Amino acid sequence: MTDKKASRDGFGKAIAAIGRDKNIVVLDADLSESTRSAKFREKYPDRFFNMGIAEQDMIGTAAGMAASGKIPFACSFAVFITGNGYAQIRLHAGISKLNIKIIGSHAGLLTGEDGASHQSLEDISMLRAIPGMAVVQPADFIEAEKATKEIAKYKGAVYLRLGRAKLPIFHKENYKFRLGKGDLLRKGRDITIFATGALVYEALQAAEKLEKKDVSAEVINIHTIKPLDSGLVVKSVKKTGRVITCEDHNVIGGMGSAVQELLCDKFPCKVNKIGINDKFGESGRPMQLYEKYGLTSEAIYEKAVSVINKGGRE
Repeated sequence: MTDKKASRDGFGKAIAAIGRDKNIVVLDADLSESTRSAKFREKYPDRFFNMGIAEQDMIGTAAGMAASGKIPFACSFAVFITGNGYAQIRLHAGISKLNIKIIGSHAGLLTGEDGASHQSLEDISMLRAIPGMAVVQPADFIEAEKATKEIAKYKGAVYLRLGRAKLPIFHKENYKFRLGKGDLLRKGRDITIFATGALVYEALQAAEKLEKKDVSAEVINIHTIKPLDSGLVVKSVKKTGRVITCEDHNVIGGMGSAVQELLCDKFPCKVNKIGINDKFGESGRPMQLYEKYGLTSEAIYEKAVSVINKGGRE
């Protein structure tokens, strides 16, 4: 049976490990147990700062630390740090190009019972619109751990999108995360499925089922939504000619939109987007919400069959 852990736990493990670098500081909006930044606080309390429920102030303080040569990780729930802190992020991480790491936990519908007010479904579109901002969403515990260590080395602003729910772990311990590069998980010839975050495992499950129907699906994990790995995306679609994108985010402005914008310019074709169709979420058990909103492996499978049955390349 595949082990399960949350991507936020991968962040917690990594941030505690890289805390050996005395330039790293961590700020949190009174949610450190939930974001897992508490793991850093336990080892390095003199470089941990509880800013209270005040994301705006937290980003401003992080900016001052970054301007002084520190590497601040500012942590909160995704909906609050990107929503409440947007003006400060745009000013300090964007316009001033400061080396700030924005950590948004509890992103997407998998936040579950907390409901629409806590389910961030617009954060990718908001943050990737800021010039110079890198946007990263790990697909499992190990990728979150590796990504956290890599973004600490990267000199620039990064948004790291994490989840609350436990996800199957399919990466190996020796996996190497490369910022800005897609992760080709499964080669195929008939259709390309681009997925990010929790939907990557669902896409892999769908591809296995498609194989039984003699449909060869290529599955690519888009862990870095910005900068997008344009070379890998275009190369795959030129081969398969058919595209599905999968994400736990509004279909407007998310990873699917990023792929669509790229292909419109480099290799025009129809992009079939699976995601939240311009709605807010609601309270419910995580996987029940995935079933209701069509974010399951079965939904991806059915979409792929529909695209294939239309015949020809799109």
